[in-house]
Amino acid sequence: MATLIDGKAISKLVREEVARGVEVFKVKYSRVPGLHVVLVGEDPASTVYVRNKEKAALEVGIAGQVHRLPASTTEEALLGLVKELNQSGEVDGILVQFPVPQGIRQQKVVEATAPSKDVDGLHPESIGALWAGIKGLVPCTPRGCMRLIAETGIKVDGAQAVVVGRSNLVGKPIAGLLLAANATVTLAHSKTRDFAAQQNDPRLVDQARRGGDRRGHEPRRSGQAVRGRGLRICVRGCFGDHTRARWGRANDYRDVAGKHAPGSECPHFARLPHAGQLIGSSG
Repeated sequence: MATLIDGKAISKLVREEVARGVEVFKVKYSRVPGLHVVLVGEDPASTVYVRNKEKAALEVGIAGQVHRLPASTTEEALLGLVKELNQSGEVDGILVQFPVPQGIRQQKVVEATAPSKDVDGLHPESIGALWAGIKGLVPCTPRGCMRLIAETGIKVDGAQAVVVGRSNLVGKPIAGLLLAANATVTLAHSKTRDFAAQQNDPRLVDQARRGGDRRGHEPRRSGQAVRGRGLRICVRGCFGDHTRARWGRANDYRDVAGKHAPGSECPHFARLPHAGQLIGSSG
């Protein structure tokens, strides 16, 4: 029988920590931290993500605004809004929800976001800082996954880890975080040969592919921790790739994530006080 990780309970703990951080920020800067989220178009998954972030921000006392733009928004207009947010002294974090509609270059938007306000951790400077071991802003899902792993009590230091997926948002960053935590990391992906052999020994497997489990991933032995990060949209909302029926066969760990787990919106807020401190120290 699987050992379940209570994602909702951990999420509640993280939110309490963030709320305390907001209070510290208020004392230091005489204002609350501000998060501005930009949603272009009506992508179903993005709409769910943004709604959850907006609700969670209010719960922990973070100020901010959701800028809902039509799918017809031009790249020039979006970049203009990002520039305004970069220059605002009341904005500590900027998050442009991806994907954006065709005609807008995602990387152009990423590079236009000030690194000190890049709460998604996707700016080249943020990525470089992660791999250089420099303190900075890290993508939310990898940070949330690391928190979930920490809550299992599994020792990452010295462990062998396989990360399945090489996206800039999840796969590569969590590989960097695991490496920083002294794990020996294998980064597998859709072109990896003899994939099954990669999972025979490692004690940590993080499935960082979006849209479903396409490679027949199976935990190989007791003591492996399995983290699944894909999301699907169904009539009842969002759910993790790995169902209870499938992972119930493993003598390992499974995240009961749902939409409340710290792998989703919470790490964005956990980083806001840090983002504000970076801005304050530079200005």
